[in-house]
Formats: sequence, structure tokens, C-alpha cells
Amino acid sequence: MKLLNFPIIKLTVFLILGIVISHYFKFSLNFILVFIILSITALGFLWFVLRSKIVNHPFFDILSFVCFIGIGMLSYTIQDEKLLSNHYLNIDKIHQTYEITLQIEERLKPDNYNDKYIASVKSINNNKFLGRLLINIKPDSLSKPFSVDDIIIASTRLTDIQKPLNPFQFDYSEYLELKQVYKQLYLKEGEVLIISDSKQSIYGYADKLRAVINQKLVNAGFRGDVLSIMNALLLGQRQSIDKTVYNNYVNSGTIHILAVSGLHVGILLLILNFVFSPLLYFKHGNFIKGLVIFVLLWSFAIIAGLSPSVTRAVMMFSIINVAMHLKRPTNIYNTLAISAFLILLFKPTFLLEVGFQMSYLAVLGIVSIQPIIYKIWQPKYWITDKLWQIFTVTIAAQFGVLPISLFYFHQFPGLFFISNIVVIPFLGLILGLGLLVILLALLNVLPSLLVDVYSTIINSLNGFIAWVAQFEDFLFRDIPFTLIQVICVYVFIVSLVQVYKHKTFKWVGLALIAVICFQTTLFYNRYQSSTSTFVVFNKSRFSMIGLQENSKLLVHHNLDTSKRKVDNIIKNYKVGRILKTVEEDSLQHFYTYKDYRILIIDSFGIYKNIATKIDYVLLRNSPKVNLNRVLDSLKPKTIIADASNYKTYAQRWKLTCQQKEIPFHYTDEKGAFILE
Repeated sequence: MKLLNFPIIKLTVFLILGIVISHYFKFSLNFILVFIILSITALGFLWFVLRSKIVNHPFFDILSFVCFIGIGMLSYTIQDEKLLSNHYLNIDKIHQTYEITLQIEERLKPDNYNDKYIASVKSINNNKFLGRLLINIKPDSLSKPFSVDDIIIASTRLTDIQKPLNPFQFDYSEYLELKQVYKQLYLKEGEVLIISDSKQSIYGYADKLRAVINQKLVNAGFRGDVLSIMNALLLGQRQSIDKTVYNNYVNSGTIHILAVSGLHVGILLLILNFVFSPLLYFKHGNFIKGLVIFVLLWSFAIIAGLSPSVTRAVMMFSIINVAMHLKRPTNIYNTLAISAFLILLFKPTFLLEVGFQMSYLAVLGIVSIQPIIYKIWQPKYWITDKLWQIFTVTIAAQFGVLPISLFYFHQFPGLFFISNIVVIPFLGLILGLGLLVILLALLNVLPSLLVDVYSTIINSLNGFIAWVAQFEDFLFRDIPFTLIQVICVYVFIVSLVQVYKHKTFKWVGLALIAVICFQTTLFYNRYQSSTSTFVVFNKSRFSMIGLQENSKLLVHHNLDTSKRKVDNIIKNYKVGRILKTVEEDSLQHFYTYKDYRILIIDSFGIYKNIATKIDYVLLRNSPKVNLNRVLDSLKPKTIIADASNYKTYAQRWKLTCQQKEIPFHYTDEKGAFILE
């Protein structure tokens, strides 16, 4: 039985199917093992019966693919640390204060209040435990940040990672669960003791090397945005990028150049092939060159943090590098499939990360669609031909990522082709010169002229990106796009490519079916939005009330103009509910929704002489009222408190409602209050 004769693409598809099944249905490890054993047993029995005829038998295909579904399920499940008895989630009283020993694994982008890290648990109260935690620590100007592999000890308690408190808000806790992070710690500098700062892993040494490089670059004269962009482009670290600069790259459609991916690794491979080409003059030089490039590519991947995009890219180009030095032709689809198969076999949760999905879809778009677009026009001159190639590559990549980008981010940069035509040709120069700058800085021979030249190049890049991003009319925002629509669009794109290649009616029919299904989803979405809803949103220190009527949302709030401009609560709700218009007004004291009457009691505490029956009372802006009297006077069904109230007031009201056996909804604990 020669299982490897099966196309790797098919095997990868069924491995992915197994990972998806295991993610959503959570089968037990015993069930999966029995499933795989039965599949292999059936395959062995089939081989015993058919022998030499087995390869051409359809049951052989089916059973083999079933085996790989099981392998995908097993790969996902065995990496679930929660199944282990010594995982910290299995502590009996998890919310008590414990003495926890941790090892820093990864440094995250800080927020306005805390530095953030992901750390692995070593022990709890001197008992061996494992698992990963999110650490939030208030920065101290006198202390330096933690480094990867630092071992720290702290006396603290584990707290939950908060679920989203408003509809259609990004679920950070779900995102961290993909990284097997289920709890978090809040610490202060004085509460933490570093018991070891020695490097114990390859990631620790890579982090130390990045720190040395950064210090050398700072000593050479690099500062601010230039240094942060160099860290992103050359070292794969985006934590220090200014928010405005980052948003400019997003809005201009060039954010992909800040994530080390296939474009960067491909350029790096070309540079390394050129630099080490003299090795070919030596005996076994071809082998030595291939080995050196392979080691350097993976060293670069480790230094860049082994993100899904860089791991995928280095894996793919490593396979291409091996094939080049073995002088064997490569098929890009097989190369992509092999890289995906190997990555997902050992890191199955990468499949669910946006960066991994978009990087593969971008490459698939380029290799499938770019040749078709390129044939539309054959430029006569070299410069126009190169510009046309870049333009077609950019368009093809957008075909690959646009549907899923709309699904995740709900926006589309209309000027992406202009920014990419300018940026991509110079990216090779920026990367090549940047690597030279780092090498000279490490050797302490970096001339100031080169520092000035490279800083000017990066500043010019940032300036151009900011110039493109300022044309906000070409940035299409808040585009609702569902998963079904994503599938329909991809089926349509694949069908059109196949129509071009094979010109058969079945692909035309499939394309038309995809169009009909897409139109059906539009009608269904319109039907879904034809409803009415009353929402009390959760907004710290402010009040926001939404009244949805069909595809229109009327928002009553007390946010000032600057805060409303940057607030995403209403934008997320509009996109999630697929609404057309949003109007705004000031807060009122009384609302009527269907047959319900909602009274608002604000800081003035006025509620007496109410003639009508009250169903709900919303307490906002910390009113100084006796809630017992309010309950006795108005007899509401439910008390609602939004996040504009002091937490101490809310807790006191909660106890009062419990004594009176009246439901109490505090938005800062339970999330937005919704009546439908």
C-alpha cells in the first residue's frame, strides 16, 4: 500500500476537515482513538482482501481519507492542555489567592494601563501545574520589561478573561483560547519577584538577540516610528508601532507588509541565494548552500516569533529551496499543501487564526488568478511590464483575501493598488538594506550616513502611506459580510477560474448557483434585520440606549463628539445586525418599547408621581436613591444598571434586589440588556 501516492492536496483537505470537526464538536480522546483504530483496521482488512488491486479501489480512497480526518481530530485534541489532570483549571478552588511560579513565553502589545505577557505555569503553591496565562502588569518607569524565559513568582489569584459585554463585539477571550490561555493575572511591579532571567529555550535566545539588535539600532541613532517599523519589517515584532501609523497601513491596504510573510521570506530567499552563490564553486557546494539557507530561513522565522504567516512562508520556501538544490521541479499547489499539512499536523490551531487563513488565500489567489489577468495585456517595455506584473499580483491577491477580509474586518481599502504599486517594488531594497544595517550595527561599524539614508527611506514610506490613508472616501467601511457569503464568493471565483481553464458548462452552472445563493443570503439578511429591539449598551462611565426598528437604529447617548468618533460599539452592532442607517439623539427619561415602559432614573434621582405602570427601571449616572422605596413605589419587573454607575452602588443595588427577589441586570457584569 503506497499511501503517499495519494495527492497531498486531498490529504491536507481531510486533515483540515478533521481539525474543524474536533474544534466544533469536542469529541473525547478515547472516541477519536477508537475511530482511528477502526479506520486503520478496515483499511488493513481491505488490503488483506484486495492486495495489489487496493490502490485502484474506491473504498481505499474513502478509508484513507477517513483516517486523515481522524488524524486531524487527534492532532487538535491531544494538544488540548485542559484534558491533563495537572492543568490549573482543575484546581478545586481556582479563585483563591495562590503563590504561582511562571515563565514568560511571549510579550504582547501593551494597552493604555498594562504591559501584557503570555506565561506558562510552572507551579502553584509548590505543586507542579501547567497551562498558559495572560499577565497584566502595571508598568513602572524604574523597572525594565520582562524578557522571554524570565521565571517569576507572585502571590495572586486567577481571574476570568472577560467575555464581550456588547453584541457583536470582538471576543478576546475566544481568541486567547486558541492560544490555550484561559485565565489572567493582574499584577503590580512590587508584587512580582524575578527568580531567574537565564535563557532556557530557543525563543528566549531569539528574544535576547532581538533586544541586542534593538539596543544597537538605538545606539546607532534610530528612534520612534522608524525603529518600530524596522522591528516589524525585519524582526516580525509589531508591538511598538504607534496606533496612528498602524491604522494608516490598515486604511491604505498595505498592512500585509508589516506582517512578515511570503513576500518578505521570498525576497529573503532571493537575497540569500545571491549572497551564498560563491559556495557553488566548492565541492558539495550545492548541498552546503541549500543547508545554510534552510538553517538561516528557520532562524529568521524563530527570531520573527514563529507567527502563523512567517511559519507558513518559511515552510513553503524551505520546500522550494530544497527542490531548487535537488534540481527537481516544484508545483506551487503541492508546495502549499505540504507546508500546510506539516504546520497543521503540529499546530492545528493555526488553522483558526486570521493571519494563517489570509496568507494562504493570498498565495492561492496569486498563483491561480495572476496569470489570467497578466495575459490581458502584454507590455512592450521592461518598466511597464514590471509595473503591470506588480499590479496583477496585487489584484490577484485581493481576489484571494477580499471575501474573508470583509468577513473579519468589514472594510475595503479602495486605493490598495496604488499603495502596493509604489511600496512593493521598494520592499526588496528596504529589506536588503535593512539586513545590512542590522549586520553593521551588530559589528559596531554602522556609518551615520547609512542611518540617515535608511531613516529617510522609512520616513518616506510612512509619509506615503499616511498620504494614501487620508483619502477616507476611498475606504469603504462597515460592510456586513457573513460566512455563507464568503463561501458563495469563493465558489464563484473558483468556478470562473475553472471556466477560463476548461471552458465546461458545469463550472458555469456552479458559478450561477453561487450567484443565486449569494443573492438569497441578501434577502435573508434583509428579513433578519426586519425586527425591533431595545438595547442598553455597556459603556464605561457613559450611557448608551439603542432602539432598532427594521434596518434603522436610533441611539440615545451622552458621549461627546471625540469619544463617539472612536467608539466601536454602535459600529459593531450596525454591521452585526446588517443595518442601513444610524441616527443619534440625547438621552430621555422615559421610553416605550412595544408594551413595555422603561423609566430612566439618573443622578437627580427623580422618579415620584409616575402615573403609569413601569416594567423596567434603568439606573444611570449613580443616582442617590433608596432602592427599596423605588421598588415598593414602582413595582418594576427588572432593575437595570448600566456602566455609568459606581461599582459600589451597583453591588449594593444587587443585594437589595436579591432580598426583594427582583431580577437585577448590571451591564458591566452581564453585558448589554436586550429586549426583543
